[in-house]
Amino acid sequence: MNKYLGIDIGGTAVKIGIVDDTGNLLVSSEAPVAFDHYDTPILQTVLKESEIFLNQNNIKPDDLYGIGISATGQIDAINGIVAGSGGNIRNWEGSDLKEAFTQKYHLPVTVINDANCVALGEKWTGSAKNAKDVIVLTIGTGLGGGIIVNDQILLGQSGFGGEIGHFSIHKEGVTCTCGNKGCFEQYASMTALVNSVIRYYETAEPDHMRDCPVNGKSIFDSVRKGDEAIIRIVDAWIHDIAAGIVSLIHIFNPELIIIGGGVSVQEELFIAKLRDEVMKNIMPNFRTHLDLRAAMLGNNAGIIGAVYYLIQHSDD
Repeated sequence: MNKYLGIDIGGTAVKIGIVDDTGNLLVSSEAPVAFDHYDTPILQTVLKESEIFLNQNNIKPDDLYGIGISATGQIDAINGIVAGSGGNIRNWEGSDLKEAFTQKYHLPVTVINDANCVALGEKWTGSAKNAKDVIVLTIGTGLGGGIIVNDQILLGQSGFGGEIGHFSIHKEGVTCTCGNKGCFEQYASMTALVNSVIRYYETAEPDHMRDCPVNGKSIFDSVRKGDEAIIRIVDAWIHDIAAGIVSLIHIFNPELIIIGGGVSVQEELFIAKLRDEVMKNIMPNFRTHLDLRAAMLGNNAGIIGAVYYLIQHSDD
């Protein structure tokens, strides 16, 4: 059984684990990376934490067959460098992850974007297992995802492909942080839903804001209780998500759409409604053998997907 080091680097924490060649996560841990507001560069923190993790688990680099890294930001997958961070994380852009880990451990290293790793993880051992053409959307603070075409993650010429959150669904819409107008993320993220509900409460029920926090849980609790105003807001949100997915389906003709993020646990109130909306609006031939379902792997998808990409490209 071959073993690999999987590293999933986010903006607040890094997850580190050992994954075997069948996709089983054998042991893992998590450590903060923003503890001093990035005065300590994330790369420096992750290098240190990887060494601590291996020592704590009595694992020698010689026991490993390689290191797969999942990283937040725009990742140059060819060279293993963080090419962009959207200005959100100091001392991150330009980090040469591949070089740093190769020099430290003298093992094969691959690096790709974290959203693409989630897609690959679901493809290997999760909800998309055995599927060859898949679109994965992760709905959270933002909107990420990955596109798998004929068993391969779509990266584009430099590794930046699959930015699902940044195509426009409303050309005269809200200005996005990327500078475009009407980006999918601005309408389909959990942040977008929460902001819509907050705007409603500020106008219609200002007293409500003092007593109840507005988050995904409270919103779907209100839907479950039959709050008609909140149901209308959620339905409009689902309509926008479906609009983006319909466009993606018509471009890529996948066999499977996977929805990740905390909201994906809402099968009856979200996944089923989204599935119906999508199926209703795509052209008939695209419905053949198409399914839409929730992701399975949760927070482990990035580590597992990073190792899967490493194994796929071990001979490159």
